[in-house]
Amino acid sequence: MKLKNILFCTILILNIISCGVYSFTGGDTGSAKTIQINYFPNNATLVEPGLSQQFTQELQDLFLRQTNLNLVKANGDLFFEGEITNYRVTPMTATAEQTAAQSRLTIVINIRFYNKLDANKDFEKRFTHFSDFSADEQLTGTVLEGALEEIFERIIQDVFNASVANW
Repeated sequence: MKLKNILFCTILILNIISCGVYSFTGGDTGSAKTIQINYFPNNATLVEPGLSQQFTQELQDLFLRQTNLNLVKANGDLFFEGEITNYRVTPMTATAEQTAAQSRLTIVINIRFYNKLDANKDFEKRFTHFSDFSADEQLTGTVLEGALEEIFERIIQDVFNASVANW
């Protein structure tokens, strides 16, 4: 009897996953088969080299990992475009000597999402996140890499949730 229950549960789970009824990542792509994610140019006043390429690639990677969609260069069922609109470093906290103790990197990305199969899900939104670092550190090398990783992870997850997770 126990073996029958295990076999039944296994078959049920496999059917649910293969039919696309449920995704363990929370993504609901409906009947979409393809996704198009255009290059996100950096239109911010302060330009960090490679930022556009890194963001675009990480957004594509997340959708390829967490959905069954195929990435295409044109005519995707789901389509993303946009631009990096702000990249700024600001002092956050002061020391007793009136100097900055901590700085904050903030990135703002404007995203336009189009769902060819359901236009009611289309949107244009600004997504932003920040990372704090010691004012004693230069925003280069591992400090910059860590900040970008934190910021992009949060923004990309927010974009995923807004577009296909229905949050």
